[in-house]
Formats: sequence, C-alpha cells, structure tokens
Amino acid sequence: MEFAGALRQAIQASGLTLERIRHRLAQRGLTVSVASLSYWQRGRSRPRSRAVVATLEEILRVPAGTLIELLDDPVPGAVPARGGHAAGRAGGVQQSSLGGAAGAGPELWPDPEGYARVVGQLDLSSEHRLERLSIHDLYLLGPDRRPRALVVREVLRATGDDVDRVVRVHPVDDPATGARPEPEPAGLRYCRSGRVRAESGLIGFELVFDRVLAAGDTVVIEYELSRPAGDYERRFPRPVRDYLAVVQFHAEMLPARCYGFSRETGDAPRRRLGELWIGASGSAHLALGDVRRGIVGIEWEWE
Repeated sequence: MEFAGALRQAIQASGLTLERIRHRLAQRGLTVSVASLSYWQRGRSRPRSRAVVATLEEILRVPAGTLIELLDDPVPGAVPARGGHAAGRAGGVQQSSLGGAAGAGPELWPDPEGYARVVGQLDLSSEHRLERLSIHDLYLLGPDRRPRALVVREVLRATGDDVDRVVRVHPVDDPATGARPEPEPAGLRYCRSGRVRAESGLIGFELVFDRVLAAGDTVVIEYELSRPAGDYERRFPRPVRDYLAVVQFHAEMLPARCYGFSRETGDAPRRRLGELWIGASGSAHLALGDVRRGIVGIEWEWE
C-alpha cells in the first residue's frame, strides 16, 4: 500500500480529527499544520521528517515502522533536459528550503547542529504555511572554475493567512579562508532582507515579502548570493512542484562531462540521474517536476 492510503486508513481507524492529531503532535514539540496532514493523506505531499512519521505511528496506534517503511524515495527519477559540452570536481544545486521548525531537515546538511543553530535565530513562523510552486536556480562559474554567483527565483503560495516572510539557508565559502565579510543576499526583487545569520559555513536569512499574504495568495521572490559554496546542490525538506537548475560555465573553461545527481541525506552517496549535455551557450540544466524530499544537484568533471 502507498503511504497516503496507509495514513488515511490509520487516521480513519483512530477516530481522531486532523485538528486533534495536530494538537497531539504539538504537545510533543512537533509543528505540523492541519493542511499538511490533509495533503499527506491525500498524496499531495509527503512528510519531510521521519521523526514526525514515527510520532504519528504512536498517536495513531499503528505498529512502529508501518508508515515509515512506505515513505517514497525522496527524489523522483529525473529525465534530464539535454544541453552540452562539458569534467574533475563535483558541483551540485545549493541552498535549502526550510521546514517549519529548526528540527525539520537538519539531516540534509553535513553539519546538522550548525544548521539548527543558524535557523534557530530566524523567524520560521510562516514556513509551514507556504507551498513551493517553483524554484529556478542559475549558478555562474568564472574562468578560474570557481563559483561567482547564485541567482534564485521562487514562486510561493500561502496556505494560511498573515504570511509575510520566508527563510532560506545556503552553504557559503568558509570565512576562515579569507578576510571578506559574510555575504548577504543581494539583487532582491519583490522582497526585502530581514535578519541574517552566518556560522559553520552557512548563511541563513529572512526574506520579507512586499505584502502580507492571505491563504491562496502567491508571491515571487528573487535574490542573489555573490559567494556561494563550491558545490552545487539544493536541499528539499519540503516538496516543490517545479525545479530548474542551470549551471553557466565560463566560455573559456568548459568541463568534459556533466551529470545530474540525487541523494537522500547530507552524508549519503550521490546517485547519478544521467548525463547533461552542454551546448553552444556553455550551460547545462536539470529540470524536475514534483520533487519531494532529499537533495538534487549537478556535478561535472574537468579535463
């Protein structure tokens, strides 16, 4: 049986309302909205935290592992969009959409404790009331093969009222390697910067929308980072309907090969999704639909 069907049956058998289940999760320190519970049992999205699912098993009084074992592979198979020329070091698609609390998604990061410290200093109150419709990343490399900038555009939709911001976290160059100040998001469009926190090779920041959203409202945000980390991978603690990653190489420094990859956690091995071709534009891209939970990226090999 699929996860959604098993969860739906367990909820019906328990006799509990979704609001009651939400309340019992909250009593255990887990913030999950009624809308999320509804999406899970209808198959529109999947839980991002195994701890939440384990607690659901306890609340619904089903045997341990009954629901966890039915969770889908976090990243669906991809049909890479072709485009290139291209080889060694790996890059990946970076940044993270956060979960509704500091504990949502830390296992997707190499340093979960550092991640938790960064997001613990930011306002995550709106995270569980935002649906990710699309994320488009443009990753620019210079002639020295090093990353020059990451440009991000997102389309979000509010699933509740009074939503005014979103939190984003990215790995950045280790500040210990140079005297440059910590980067801040630049090129902001349709939003403004809120609090910014950086440590452990991560930068986290709030992006405040240009208006307060009511349920059903959509918003577009755009921002840039001038000093992203060398690897290019994006972490998905929450589902995203449409994801596009474009890596733009310098015209005088093209890799020999380029691949898409996925992995389940920050310390899990990469699984290649297929070779990406680089065309006359000197870029490669990876287009995915209905990405659920996990990590997706692009890697390349230099000659």
